[in-house]
Parts: sequence; structure tokens; C-alpha cells
Amino acid sequence: MTPVRVPPLAGGDQWQVVLAAAAGRCQCRGACGKSHAKDGGRCKAEHGAYRNHGGGTVRLLVAPAEPADLLLPPHRAAALPKRALAAWCPPCHDAARTAARRTHTVPAVEPDALFDL
Repeated sequence: MTPVRVPPLAGGDQWQVVLAAAAGRCQCRGACGKSHAKDGGRCKAEHGAYRNHGGGTVRLLVAPAEPADLLLPPHRAAALPKRALAAWCPPCHDAARTAARRTHTVPAVEPDALFDL
């Protein structure tokens, strides 16, 4: 049975494209700290599937594919092209972001200016 893909309120078109490219499956290959060895090196979480541990339904999200880019401010991450995005299950996304905080330094980002002076 193919799970129903209900897009988020904003960015639904982009979400649909990334999820289709991922075949509805989390694209983590170990950035979260797990090897996913039992699943061929890729997380087995599928959008709409039931989660065995923790209960509930898996809802994949679309975020930067590169762990360092997970640290970007939201407005910069939203501006990334589709090819720089990946489908993530929430546990892998959270763990990869935490690992990125430990291993990458966040560059000081100057605020975006409304007007050039």
C-alpha cells in the first residue's frame, strides 16, 4: 500500500519533488550517528508508515542534505535548491543536526539588510 503524501502548508511543491526523488524514504546514510547497516546503509523510515518504537506515523520532512547546512538559519535553508535537499525522518534529522553542532562551527552570519547603504 502506497502511503498518502499530504504536503506541508508551505513549500508543498518542493516537498513533493524531494519526497518523490527519495521514493518516500528517509535519505539518512549515517549522518545521525547510526550506521543503518541492517537496512543497506540507509534509514528504513518511510513516510506514512507506522513507527515500531515510539509509536505514531512517520512524517518525513525536507531539509538540507548536507549536515553542516542543517545549521543554516531557516530563511537560508529555505532558499537552497532542490538538489541540495533531502528527505529526513525526525529522529535522523534531529540527531544529524545535533552531531553537526558538535563538529561544525557556525559561521557568523550578518543579518540580511533591507537596504544597501
